[in-house]
Amino acid sequence: MSVQDTIREQVTGHKVVLYMKGTPQFPQCGFSANAVQILKSSGVTDLFTVNVLAEPEIRQGIKEFANWPTIPQLYINGEFVGGSDIMKEMFQSGELQKIIAA
Repeated sequence: MSVQDTIREQVTGHKVVLYMKGTPQFPQCGFSANAVQILKSSGVTDLFTVNVLAEPEIRQGIKEFANWPTIPQLYINGEFVGGSDIMKEMFQSGELQKIIAA
């Protein structure tokens, strides 16, 4: 299975997927920590995360998969949502909570 196939399987096999640096319990960068906090505040209880620091092939592959150069990256219902800044804006407007609840 290729890296792209693995990523596709991850984002379509789980409702909410976050590619991040570190883990939800021990984020390894501020942006990843913010992303986890935003998702928790949005009511996400079943979060699937991938620590890209532990999986270098995924770290590069996810940038190509979404054509998005930075991590963290959020996927909901198989669709790319965005990175930390986009998540913050969507959370503040209430849009993120609506997508998660749908």
